Amino acid sequence: MSKMSMFFNRVPLFSCFSGNSESCEELLPLNGAVRKEPVILNVYDLFTINEYVTPLGLGIFHTGIQVYGTEYTFGGHSLSNTGIFELAPRSAQQELGQNFRYRESIHLGHTHLSRDEVRRIVEQLGWQFSGNSYHLTSHNCNHFSDTMSRILCGRQIPGWINRLAHFVGCVPFLERCLPPDWLTPM
Repeated sequence: MSKMSMFFNRVPLFSCFSGNSESCEELLPLNGAVRKEPVILNVYDLFTINEYVTPLGLGIFHTGIQVYGTEYTFGGHSLSNTGIFELAPRSAQQELGQNFRYRESIHLGHTHLSRDEVRRIVEQLGWQFSGNSYHLTSHNCNHFSDTMSRILCGRQIPGWINRLAHFVGCVPFLERCLPPDWLTPM
């Protein structure tokens, strides 16, 4: 059983994801109008080296998912509680430090979920994305953004965003070259 299906099995609110289309009516507004809230991926450069390596299809990026005027992202810490946090859209540089430079926003699609439903999803994802589960190559902010995007609008984030982390994770020698405190929170 995949992590995604395990997640949905724990969230009874979203029974429509099991394939029963009639149960999706619970997600629609009572007046019959369909909500359509944009789902936006905000991308940040983590290092100025991206100026030189992005033409090669590589880079070190931080991402967050923006929906209903809030950006949700994931970061590591040494505790077992959630590593997901909220910030004002496109403000990672101010919130997280000068290494985070806003690059671009990518419109991923729309969600029909309400603000409260999105918050419940974020709360549930906090179990999967705890602060001490963060790993630079295998469980980072881009993995979180991809999971959120799949849930909210059924789309993956662009592959180039996490390509370097995937590549380093596939070549153990490269991962061993990185300082351990870069990989996981202490």
